[in-house]
Amino acid sequence: MSGELVEDSVYVKDQKESSQLYNKGNYGYPMKGGNLELDLAEATYLCECQRLTVTYMGKTMTFKDLFNYSASTVNDFDVKYMVYRDIRSRGFVVKIESGTFDMSVFPRGMIISNSHPIYMVKAVSERLAFNISIYAEEISETENKGRELLYGVVDEEGDITYYIMSSVDPIGSIFPSKIRKTTGYLIKDRVFIFDLFSSELVKKSGFYGKEIGNILQLSLIETCYLLERGEFLVRSPGTNKEIQLNELLKFGRDTQDEFDLRMKAYSDAKRRGLVVKTGFKYGTHFRAYDESPNSCHAKYLIHAVNARSKTMWPEISRAVRLSSGVKKKFLFCEIGNTVRYIEFKWVRP
Repeated sequence: MSGELVEDSVYVKDQKESSQLYNKGNYGYPMKGGNLELDLAEATYLCECQRLTVTYMGKTMTFKDLFNYSASTVNDFDVKYMVYRDIRSRGFVVKIESGTFDMSVFPRGMIISNSHPIYMVKAVSERLAFNISIYAEEISETENKGRELLYGVVDEEGDITYYIMSSVDPIGSIFPSKIRKTTGYLIKDRVFIFDLFSSELVKKSGFYGKEIGNILQLSLIETCYLLERGEFLVRSPGTNKEIQLNELLKFGRDTQDEFDLRMKAYSDAKRRGLVVKTGFKYGTHFRAYDESPNSCHAKYLIHAVNARSKTMWPEISRAVRLSSGVKKKFLFCEIGNTVRYIEFKWVRP
């Protein structure tokens, strides 16, 4: 088969060849007169597979020539082509898109005329820094169309890792009960309840804290949350002076990174009925249970991020691989004007 390169498309003019490529391979876009228009990724792939010979200005192009031409014409063509090539080789039908997404993916064995995309794909380099709020918007756009958002991340050796990103609404069944006001003592950056009855009361009301013998230890986040609910008093152990909420919040900001961010994420998760504990041993802000921690393992690993913050794909890779290894769902809790949860899941298309 032969095609002619014109600007950013390759045209197959033989009607029989055009029909074969489109009807049997789902390549290209039919044109009036029986011609077929191929985008550069399709033409490069067919050229690599030795199914298409491409000419430009009367001369035959090698695969190298066409690849280099495409790379000079299309931004990030190398990354996009590697993802296109990989998904095509898995038996999917892939069409290059313009606008928000790089390509759409149709089910195996289907033809475009009687099917709909299952994935909208973004092809990116592992070195790309990304803004979580932009990704949240992309998720909304794909979900409104009944599709899934698939990211193909190309590392420096050309290997590709795929992630499905989706919005989730985590809900638990443990909603804190109201308790009588209880007193704890601030020692460095932890709060301790020494009264045994009060310790049991606080722990049972919402699975707060960690028992150390007959003492209950609370984190600053848990303590501020209880203070906001009007169910707690905090005192200084030396003077017995009461410490107000605004003072404890300031102390938290001064002594801990991202305190306000984590506080908002914690409060929202508690409102949803989740039991929230530190996620330190998993490298995240929180681990969360949707039922009693006495009867189940944590379901989620939650990492709070500012809607305007940027992160890198190697960080995502570490977090998602770890969460998969311990059979938990990894969620970004995006803190902006609203709170949104985004799940990153490693997949093999």
